[in-house]
Amino acid sequence: MTTKFTLETSVLPTALIEYDQWICWREQERDGKATKVPITPGRGEFASATDAQTWTSFEDALAGAESGDADGIGFVFTENDPFVGVDLDDCRDRDTGAVAETAADIIDRLDSYTERSPSGTGFHVLIRGELPDGRNRKGTIEMYDTARFFTVTGEHVTETPSRIATRQDALDALHREYVQEDVRKQTHKTGSDAPARESSQDSALDDQELLEKAKNARNGEKFERLWNGNTLGYESHSEADMALCALLAFWTGGDAKQMDHLFRQSGLMREKWDDVHYAEGSTYGEKTIERAIAGTSEFYEPAAAQSQKTEENTPDHDDASAPSKGQRAQPYLSEKNRLLKERVTELETLLAQKNDRINTLESTVRELQETLAERESGEQRSDQGDIGDADDAASDDVEESKSATQTVWTRTKRFFADDK
Repeated sequence: MTTKFTLETSVLPTALIEYDQWICWREQERDGKATKVPITPGRGEFASATDAQTWTSFEDALAGAESGDADGIGFVFTENDPFVGVDLDDCRDRDTGAVAETAADIIDRLDSYTERSPSGTGFHVLIRGELPDGRNRKGTIEMYDTARFFTVTGEHVTETPSRIATRQDALDALHREYVQEDVRKQTHKTGSDAPARESSQDSALDDQELLEKAKNARNGEKFERLWNGNTLGYESHSEADMALCALLAFWTGGDAKQMDHLFRQSGLMREKWDDVHYAEGSTYGEKTIERAIAGTSEFYEPAAAQSQKTEENTPDHDDASAPSKGQRAQPYLSEKNRLLKERVTELETLLAQKNDRINTLESTVRELQETLAERESGEQRSDQGDIGDADDAASDDVEESKSATQTVWTRTKRFFADDK
């Protein structure tokens, strides 16, 4: 952090501040690119856009950022609030202030509270409404209404209203024009010979239910690590991407659209996801999803999930292309063993440190005991010295008495001698 975070609170819409859905964020470098990592105010722990326990009030979030513990604050969109956030990236020249034509059109038609992004090269528009069905991102335009946080800067664009307006009609039109794909492409590009697996609407889990089940499953710890962006145990970030997509393929029933929607909310999300990497025009993210679905032989089926089968036989997808359950489980077990070994090493190191501490304390105790013994010995010698001095004084008194007696006797003898 190079500069202390400040925010002009008076410009923020009161309707937004009233919700206790605030977090802080800290900028970190991932794969050579700056990423805004959500953190819990005051604790510095990872915050989640799907875990209300990691959110707080606006005042607490602001205090956390202003104290220097974070680079900024953010608002989490949920189903319990009426807001939709429209994120416009890389559309403003930081030096000249010039705005791209598409962004200017969206801002003008939404006509609601708008502010500049932390980088100064984009905008965040907040409106009241419901996000239309379909994809929520295309190019540099993103739209969110749940399970996502927006950074809040307070750098209000003065030409826009200071309140959050209801703009459902405009949102529907802009979503259709700028974000929604052509009907022929809405099933996702997954290759001509490998179409996306369609899941039943009657059996599909919504995002919150899916995340809850995935995190509480037998391999939930692994899912949560990947969801939070932890790539520990994987040789590359891409391998971790595939591992998470394999898990998402299982839980979504192979629904490529929901997989993409969920992956974008995870800590593994990066700009590379939307980069075109293949000659036929597929992006890295689309191809990763395609391969994850192709390599998954079992899918979660909520209608049959009440039986014991699904919860007990949740596949462990470390290798999305693995054809058998045993092969899929092996990487998971290997990773688990590695983590256990690391934990044992940590405990052994901690034990060694505690033993060193005990030895140090024992040595200190011995030194204190020796010091105490020396002090007690010195006091005894002092007492003996006092007794010796008393004996010497008594002896001197006796000698003086003897001398005085002898002097008197001598004088007496002399007196009688003179009479004679």
